[in-house]
Amino acid sequence: MLEVVVIYSPQGNARLIEALETGDSSARLRAVMAVGTEPDPALVDALVERCAVESDFFVRDMLTWALTRLPSEITVPRLVAELRSERAQARSQALHTLSKIGDRDVWPSITSSLLRDADDEVARSAWRAAVILVPAGERQALAAELATQLGRGDRNVQLSLSRALVVLGDLIEPVLRKALASEDPKARAHARATEILLRDPEAGFDPAVHEAKRIAALGPEPVEVAEC
Repeated sequence: MLEVVVIYSPQGNARLIEALETGDSSARLRAVMAVGTEPDPALVDALVERCAVESDFFVRDMLTWALTRLPSEITVPRLVAELRSERAQARSQALHTLSKIGDRDVWPSITSSLLRDADDEVARSAWRAAVILVPAGERQALAAELATQLGRGDRNVQLSLSRALVVLGDLIEPVLRKALASEDPKARAHARATEILLRDPEAGFDPAVHEAKRIAALGPEPVEVAEC
């Protein structure tokens, strides 16, 4: 079990910031745990900046936790600014953290460009954040926007999109029907798999994909689906 040492004073903060940049991931993890245990708004910039470059998944997850422990009126504006970063990881991690904070006032910042981001991890984070933060009156428009990404990427990308769409519930049925008539065979197959998941959430994505393949095989032309 990791020992958390909380250091008080400006000198202590300087030592924590230095620890965030060390090459030892365990030391970085301990530093972030210390910050989250005794949240200090003075460290928000250091935490957000580390999110953009941190290579270790567990440290990134702890960075998100530490940021959620700080006052949202401080963290949210800083994270929203990161959505315009040129670094894909900065955008992705900011979206992930904003989804955990859950401030619905962030919704206007979840733009179409983020939902269609060329980087798959950014797009996936945007999809997950969008279905959490979307206002009730914008859910149908969001479903239509997400449907433009059907057929995109590998299994993990497609699974993320299907899960996001299913969160929106039955209102996705019209956009799925439209996608089923698409000229893009991957979009058609992905829409079919998502439709199966919507009807039976317990079915699982892989069986849904195989079922989509089976249905496609009965049609006039074979359909390509991202392999599982």
